[in-house]
Amino acid sequence: MATYSPLLPTCECLPTTMISHHLERIARLPLFTAPTPLEPLPRLSATLGRAVYIKRDDTTQFALGGNKVRKLEYLLADAQRQGADTLVTAGAIQSNHVRQTAAVAARLGLGCVALLENPIGTADRNYLGNGNRLLLDLFGAEVELVANLDTADQLLQETAERLRAQGKQPYVVPIGGSNALGALGYVRAGLELADQIEASGVNFAALVLASGSAGTHSGLALALAERLPQLPVIGVTVSRPVATQLPKVQGLAERTAELLGMPVPAALKVELWDAYFGPRYGEPNAGTLAAIKLLASQEGILLDPVYTGKAFAGLLDGIATKRFSGDGPVLFLHTGGSPALFAYQPA
Repeated sequence: MATYSPLLPTCECLPTTMISHHLERIARLPLFTAPTPLEPLPRLSATLGRAVYIKRDDTTQFALGGNKVRKLEYLLADAQRQGADTLVTAGAIQSNHVRQTAAVAARLGLGCVALLENPIGTADRNYLGNGNRLLLDLFGAEVELVANLDTADQLLQETAERLRAQGKQPYVVPIGGSNALGALGYVRAGLELADQIEASGVNFAALVLASGSAGTHSGLALALAERLPQLPVIGVTVSRPVATQLPKVQGLAERTAELLGMPVPAALKVELWDAYFGPRYGEPNAGTLAAIKLLASQEGILLDPVYTGKAFAGLLDGIATKRFSGDGPVLFLHTGGSPALFAYQPA
């Protein structure tokens, strides 16, 4: 595996807390410049009658940005330690995770095998060949289409075994990069965000983000439960009802704390809203599209139809229905995904 050095120095300054002490003992491969910006949205705030801020994880460097590179910093450090020469991962045809994994593989001189499913069963040419799928070809990923990813772990292991039989050294990257090791990327992001919030002096009413494969949500909630325990962290589900998403997030947070060698913070609370993901994963609804258009027209910032569009629709509805406590600003975590817009045209 090639040794990678970031184009710009990364911020290594984390305050000394229990969670940061444990985190710094785990190997990480710097892949982007931190911190990402924390910005107000003045025009949108005026329109809504409530202040809204945004954490710009859509601005990370690899492959048009996004949150997955934070997880890949820890996963790729482990892959490097194991001497891997090929990454094996899986996702939807328009997966943001697979896009950034393939880009990192290209930068490091690794092979990348991607198992892709068509979760919405469409024959639309844009969905099948544009957006993130187009970028996979540019990054040189080897794509294998599968009927579904209901048994994703098994399919990934079988693919890895096949590659080993061919003399390769594969490393399995889980869907979304969301295992305990990958979630450390968002533990670190949570500490970074806590620094920014404390420096800003803003008393946020809540943090809202998309909750899918759960690594981003669980890692962030874990860190903020220690650093900013009074801040509600609200995950807007993109594929599951609360009944199935809650144990997924809670369980991953517990495994991540175990990996860190620390107890789960007493303040950890998994809060989920599940009224915005219909009709199903990967298919936008009218609220999704309206949220995308509103933020684009007010602030020139692009959301995506699968994750952030649905999460932002939840934020907008939460403001409209006065679901957030108090009158403080609401903070949105933008996890990227805008390349998928080109796959959903017209929508």
